[in-house]
Amino acid sequence: MIENRRNEYHPDVVSAPGETLLDVLEERGLSQAELAERTGRPLKTINEIVKGKTALTPDTAIQLERVLNVPAAFWNQRESNYRAYIACQKEQQKLNSHGKWIKQFPISEMVKRKWITDPGKQITAQIIALLNFFGVASPEQWEEGWTKKRLAFRTSRAFKAKAGPTSVWIRRGEIEAEKVVCSPFDRSKLQDALPKLRELTRMSDPAKFVPKLITICAEAGVAVVLIPALPGVRISGASKWLSPTKATIQLSLRGKSDDLLWFTVFHEINHILHHSKKELFVNINNQLTEDTPEEEEADKLTAEMLIPRAKLNEWIEQQTVLSKANIESFSEAVGISAGIVVGRLQFLKKIPFNSPLNSLKVRYTWSEPE
Repeated sequence: MIENRRNEYHPDVVSAPGETLLDVLEERGLSQAELAERTGRPLKTINEIVKGKTALTPDTAIQLERVLNVPAAFWNQRESNYRAYIACQKEQQKLNSHGKWIKQFPISEMVKRKWITDPGKQITAQIIALLNFFGVASPEQWEEGWTKKRLAFRTSRAFKAKAGPTSVWIRRGEIEAEKVVCSPFDRSKLQDALPKLRELTRMSDPAKFVPKLITICAEAGVAVVLIPALPGVRISGASKWLSPTKATIQLSLRGKSDDLLWFTVFHEINHILHHSKKELFVNINNQLTEDTPEEEEADKLTAEMLIPRAKLNEWIEQQTVLSKANIESFSEAVGISAGIVVGRLQFLKKIPFNSPLNSLKVRYTWSEPE
């Protein structure tokens, strides 16, 4: 039904019902004064209806039906069409003033990924496509909802420069997460599922571990969605609450190695477990955002979840050399991927980032976005 309405013909110009009324009066040989007398309406009111200055009310439509034998439904529809046309004209003029606003959004990339239908080059059409995508009524409402609320805590200039494409990526995640069927959020279930999630880090094929990741989290009330990052936006992940009983974790797939991907997964899980339901947490690389206590806490909790500090320190002290063999042995003992161990050792500056031990990291190949 909605699609049928969208495909209806919409004329470029809609005349006021008063023009049709004037034509009918001329056909019937009636003057406006005679119509006023027959309907009991003031002549001034009839004249203003004819000129389109006054709306033709349902009561007047009934009176016109009785006097002119033209159905009230016809007059009501003409009035409705005209007022809708006037509103659209005003809205179009208003939207045309927001030409600069749309420049921050990657419209061509959104079209390429089929996130929106190609709106063409007309400014108004592009703005409407963006508003529909974000589910807001105007650019002002977008500003209020995104730059002043959801992304306001990201204070660095570099982040603000990417607010447009970042918001597009986050919004696409919201849309996809809404489709994921989840049980009501259960904190205990999510905490109990952490060992199972750690086990997934030892699987090298995304085609096998991603469905398991999604299922395990969905059973605890968390929708996991994989949305490839937009060009130029260095996002690794994000988390937020869609409702009081449903959270979402959004992964960008920027991390091509297992240590980066799984650190992001557990980092976002810790935001869900320990931080505000009202907050949107966006993990952006290369220090595009300022560290917050929540981000620092999520980092520490994640590091401990993946490889307990006490076990790691004890193992490091026992090593005379950090070799591929003993890293694999340790990773087996703690039940985590060897690539994650390498990543932690690099973070602690125990081995260089260009170390040959990088061969222990699993490099994922993700399919291109549709």
